[in-house]
Amino acid sequence: MKKFKWKNLWVNVRLALMLGLVLFLYSFTSKRNDARKTKKTVVEFVNNAELFVSYETVNKLLIEKGQDLKTIGKDKVVLNKLEKMLNEHDMIQKSEVFVSIDGVLKAMVTQRTPIARVFNQEGSFYIDNKGNRMPLSEIQTARVPLVLGEINDKNEKKIYDLLWFIYNDDFLKKNITGIEILPSGSLRMTNRNYKYDIEFGKTIEVERKFDNYKAFFQKAVHDTLINKYKVINLKFTQQVVCSK
Repeated sequence: MKKFKWKNLWVNVRLALMLGLVLFLYSFTSKRNDARKTKKTVVEFVNNAELFVSYETVNKLLIEKGQDLKTIGKDKVVLNKLEKMLNEHDMIQKSEVFVSIDGVLKAMVTQRTPIARVFNQEGSFYIDNKGNRMPLSEIQTARVPLVLGEINDKNEKKIYDLLWFIYNDDFLKKNITGIEILPSGSLRMTNRNYKYDIEFGKTIEVERKFDNYKAFFQKAVHDTLINKYKVINLKFTQQVVCSK
């Protein structure tokens, strides 16, 4: 019985020693990793073919207190602060910054997405996919519809909803190139391939009007008369009226 107790005690001691060794090695490795210098920085853009902010700009933002990140130990890299610095850039929607085990500082950057460009008395700016104003990029011009006219508190939401509808429709996204907001509140649009104007009317029955336009276009594109039309009127939701 006594021998059995000593055997159990020895087993427990061995387990305690092994656990202590594991904890020591983990702590040692963790401290060694924290003390390791960052070797390089890597910037990766997520889900964006067009770059509205350059790799060089993001790398410059990845600097803390003017010190090169390659000389900063991993334990000194304040990741939340770096993410905040990146997220404050006008072209960046959000970012994720982390350091890999081998000492690589990586920034995953999601850019803001412009869906239209506005020209009015206030100047020129984009409207992004969140409905917010976005400044123009110095390195890239987005291929989005141009919007002329006044955008104010009364029409801002409806204009954004219309632009978002166009952006999410493959045909309209390729076809509609310009939108003019008339003093009456009605809209006049231009298209990419033909010279006619599209009289859209007020921002009501938007989906039905666009469905009518797509049905007209699919039929008229095979008709040589489409090149002679000057106005395509979508104001009447039951029909499309064409003028030469």
